[in-house]
Amino acid sequence: MIANVTGPGGIASDALKGADLHQAARDIETNFLSLMLESAGLGQTSESFGGGAGEDQFASFLRRSQAEQMVSAGGIGLAEHLFNSLKTRMENGT
Repeated sequence: MIANVTGPGGIASDALKGADLHQAARDIETNFLSLMLESAGLGQTSESFGGGAGEDQFASFLRRSQAEQMVSAGGIGLAEHLFNSLKTRMENGT
């Protein structure tokens, strides 16, 4: 959910709304990439010399961190498309 941010006098700041929308779009891309990394098998324990149940429990943290780094480095462009779409919907009031 995107927080309703208001500036002085209760007037919503367009810059803050834009920053919130951009962060929301980046979060969606991060979640998407994390799921794609999981589907690709990243973080699966090896049959021999694996970390066992403990490794399995923390593999999602590794995938999430790697997805965040990918988005920080530019990602796959999904966040920018989502941001533009959200911004357009917000401007049109839909």
